[in-house]
Amino acid sequence: MRKALAIALLLIGSIQSLFAEHIKGGEMYYEYLGPGAAANTSQYRVTLKLYIDCNANSAGQLDTRINLTVFDKNTLLQVPFSPFEAPTTGDQFLRFDPASNPCISNAPTDVCYRVRSFSTVIELPINSSGYTIAYQRCCRIDNIINLTPRSNAVGATYMAEIPGTNSLAEAYKNSSPRFLPNDATAICRGSNFTLSFAATEPDGTDSIIYTFCSGFMGASTDRPNPFSATAPPYSSLNYQSPYGGNRPLGGQVTIDPKTGLISGIAPFSIGQYVITVCAYEYRQGVLINIHRKDVHVKVSDCIPLQALLKPNYSYCDDFLVTFRNEQVNPAGSVYTWDFGDGTPPVTTTDLEGRVQHQYADTGTFTVKLKVVLAGQCEDETVTLAKVYPGFYPAIKVQGTCVLLPLQFLDQTTSRYGAPAKWSWDFGDETTNNDVSTQQNPSWKYSTTGLKTVTLTVESDKGCVGTVTATADVRDKPPIHLAFKDTLICSIDTLMLNASGNGIFSWSPAYNILDANTPTPSVWPKTTTTYTVTLNENGCVNTDNVRVRVVDFVTLDAGPDSTICLTDTIQLAPQTDGLKFEWTANPAGGYINDATAKQPLVKPDGTTTYHVVAHIGKCWEDDELTIRTIPYPTARAGADTLICYDDTASLHGSMVGYRFLWTPVSTLSDPNNLNTLAWPRRTTPYVLTVYDTLGCPKPGRDTVIVNVKAQIFAFAGNDTSIVVGQPLLLHGRGSDFYEWMPPLHLNRNDIANPVAMLDDNFSYELRAYTAEGCFDLDTINIKVFKTAPDIFVPNAFRPGGTRNNVLRPIPVGIATLDYFCVFNRWGQMVYRGYSPESGWDGTIGGKPQATGTYVWMAKGTDYTGKVVMRKGTAILIR
Repeated sequence: MRKALAIALLLIGSIQSLFAEHIKGGEMYYEYLGPGAAANTSQYRVTLKLYIDCNANSAGQLDTRINLTVFDKNTLLQVPFSPFEAPTTGDQFLRFDPASNPCISNAPTDVCYRVRSFSTVIELPINSSGYTIAYQRCCRIDNIINLTPRSNAVGATYMAEIPGTNSLAEAYKNSSPRFLPNDATAICRGSNFTLSFAATEPDGTDSIIYTFCSGFMGASTDRPNPFSATAPPYSSLNYQSPYGGNRPLGGQVTIDPKTGLISGIAPFSIGQYVITVCAYEYRQGVLINIHRKDVHVKVSDCIPLQALLKPNYSYCDDFLVTFRNEQVNPAGSVYTWDFGDGTPPVTTTDLEGRVQHQYADTGTFTVKLKVVLAGQCEDETVTLAKVYPGFYPAIKVQGTCVLLPLQFLDQTTSRYGAPAKWSWDFGDETTNNDVSTQQNPSWKYSTTGLKTVTLTVESDKGCVGTVTATADVRDKPPIHLAFKDTLICSIDTLMLNASGNGIFSWSPAYNILDANTPTPSVWPKTTTTYTVTLNENGCVNTDNVRVRVVDFVTLDAGPDSTICLTDTIQLAPQTDGLKFEWTANPAGGYINDATAKQPLVKPDGTTTYHVVAHIGKCWEDDELTIRTIPYPTARAGADTLICYDDTASLHGSMVGYRFLWTPVSTLSDPNNLNTLAWPRRTTPYVLTVYDTLGCPKPGRDTVIVNVKAQIFAFAGNDTSIVVGQPLLLHGRGSDFYEWMPPLHLNRNDIANPVAMLDDNFSYELRAYTAEGCFDLDTINIKVFKTAPDIFVPNAFRPGGTRNNVLRPIPVGIATLDYFCVFNRWGQMVYRGYSPESGWDGTIGGKPQATGTYVWMAKGTDYTGKVVMRKGTAILIR
């Protein structure tokens, strides 16, 4: 049996080594050595630098030799004698030393690469298309943040390209660029950082352009270390949005195409990210090679010290300005600001270095910031503060006609300086040329509709502001009328009112004065419709105003009515009047608007309301009476509190004719003022009372029966301990506790007493509230007279009625750290952390074969001692 266990553990180790996720990047480069031994051939030394997890330590992770597969770029076929074997030529560790930079708080201690080099010399015929050299391996490190899925099944392909003669006649005499080793660095989340991907160019005459690009997938878990690589082209990695090959660390990180320096603000998610950089190699202006390197960098939960400010700031609102560092520094950082105006420097320990400063006058000031941490780390920077408050961008749009250009006026005001630069966007959806840098430009639209016009204006003092306006482009000029239908008395004169851009004229010429103005006066004796015409430089629009004429006012204040006292009612007279005056008799009560046609009123008692309605100089009056009756009286009683599943007594009273309780589903007798209620949750009960005195509405009162939440006492799962071992009980369920009997307990009135038992025992837990609500539970404790141990049956039968799950039986064990089961191939088929669960003999729902399986368990007893056990169990079907 011990031999079987050893074999199983060996298989587990070998399988995990073979598939282990250990690759953290790679780069393949080559050096031209000169002509080969055969005619028309060249020799190259090809080197692969493979970045490996520093914890890799087994043969499956640390290959001693690799195979390099060479493909003709024209036919994509392997060349003769390929693949070429490359032995190990170097092995070094690149680590970030936290002590090397004490200015980083919480500096990472696990940034490490084991760089294993493999090299060989190959001889290839000179051809026109060139060659692709490739190496494939599985697997990359697990849980890469910017890839999807974050699985360790992601392989890698590393490649190099040797150019042929079709690009340049002697392009094959090329030695590829080589990236400088500068990978073990601290990148802190949400902070500015730089990372150099600069490369050397051995030939000395070629130029290099750098860019982010996609890494390649490679070998899989089925063939983790293939003898030959597959032929190109190779599949790009699957990136997780918002990341991509061209933005591996998000949109705030860029690479300088000339220097290869990566900079920006690191993402906030902590973890590993894969970065691939392509170095485009040009010779005499011709692209001859694309060299690439990818490496997995870690974004850590650290904070670097940095004084970081933008090149300049414009303060255009106030002389009181706010400064802050552009990133949060480690706690304890001290910021010293010199505001450049002769005032004393200011020091702050604010996390962002935030300070406010009141400038006495305008000007452009050189501001200096110095940040010091622990007296030994410091950084400083300078910026310009342009203080010129009182800058207010504004736009005015003139014109509306689609046939004519619209005029746009910059109406920006500035207390200091003047507008100096303008950038207009006219919002014309039919073209991209609807822009201007003039101060007051014009633009002719080809379509009608609402256009969003945007102006960005800058003053000669550096203040910049953006403002938008809406241009309403129409085929006709808009006419705005104060009213389109109105009523006058035959003895009145009325002024019409229109507005818009252009020339106005009115018709017909019947009883009208000033007909060629926007505000003529009319006095028709019969109902008349007047038409207004607006002409804006040839764009013409018309509209109408109807003037209805009456000789007298019609008015009916409405019928008398009865309402409940304290109610509000809306008066609704039938009338064609335009203006109103309401009064009440007796005076008092509430009228929300005595000049409204339909006011809201709340009379204190029976009241008569008088109304006068006007149409110009004509008027009429009328009145109505509102009678009030008090509401019926309902008293539901005082609110009460009951335990869950208990009963409350309701005691109602009334002054009225009849009553009803709601809801009725939890009442013993809803037709009785004194009844019983048994709600399961807090419930309001409403007592509704009616009478026959004339108030058409009922009186209501509410009593709330508050129900305490149900208590679920839990004394803990039944357990096993060993004699003489203290057992900490874990009760829960309410506010107060009582354990019975109190024997062998240090206390019996707390949730977590300690029991010292020398034989099997049971406790009953009473969990209760201050109101007396309670629940009970029991725990049974089995006491073994042995040392703490973990027992596992030696056989189980899935699907049977008994012993159908393989589970551990911990005795005297406080916590079970794990329980694992392995098959004979060393594959883990189950892992659990609770003695209540176990293995049911399946993997992914698929039943496993009859046979012997290895189990391992680890736990901690109540004294803190670790207990580890292993053994075998037979699965029987």
